[in-house]
Amino acid sequence: MAYPGGGYYPNPGYGAPQGGGYQQQDPMYGYFLAIAGQDGQIDAEELQRCLTQSGMSGGYKPFSLDACRLMIAMLDRDMSGKMGFNEFKELSMALNGWKQNFMTFDADRSGTIDGLELHRALGTMGYRLSPQALNILSKRFSTHGRITFDDYIACCVKIRALTDAFRRRDTAQQGVVNFMYDDFIQCVMSI
Repeated sequence: MAYPGGGYYPNPGYGAPQGGGYQQQDPMYGYFLAIAGQDGQIDAEELQRCLTQSGMSGGYKPFSLDACRLMIAMLDRDMSGKMGFNEFKELSMALNGWKQNFMTFDADRSGTIDGLELHRALGTMGYRLSPQALNILSKRFSTHGRITFDDYIACCVKIRALTDAFRRRDTAQQGVVNFMYDDFIQCVMSI
C-alpha cells in the first residue's frame, strides 16, 4: 500500500539530540525559546500566539485554539499536550507546504476553497480518497460550501494524523488493519 505524502510533512527531527549543537545554530531555535518559555515546550495557546505573530495565517484569520490543539496532537509523540523544538520545526515545514498548496487552489484569494478544490488539493498531496470520504470531509470542514484556511489546515492535520496512525498499524502495507476497540478510540480521540 503506498501512502500519501507529497513532501508536505518531512520528518527532520527524529533521533536528533535535544538541546545544544545544531539547535543553537538554527535561527528558529531562538524564536522557539522565546515562545516556549521556561518549560521549553509550546502549548496550544502559545502556538496560537506564535502563528498569529509570525504571520503564518497570512491574509487569513488567526488559527483557532482548536486547530492549534489538533496541530500539537498530530506531532505529540510523548502525549504531553505540548510540542518541543523538533516537533515545532516539523509543524512549521508542514504548515508552509499546506499553505502553499491552499494558495494554489484559492485562485481568487478569497481565503476559501470549495469541495472540488479540496479534492484537488488533497490529491496533489497523494491522498486518493473515495467520493464518499471526500464528501464527508467537505461537509465536515466547510461552512456554506466554502472551506477556510483554518479549516483546511485542520483537515490536513487530521488526515495526516489518521494516516500516520493507520500506517503504523499496517505493518504489511496492505491497506488493511485490525483495531481493538480501545486502540481505535485512543487513535481517533487523540487527534
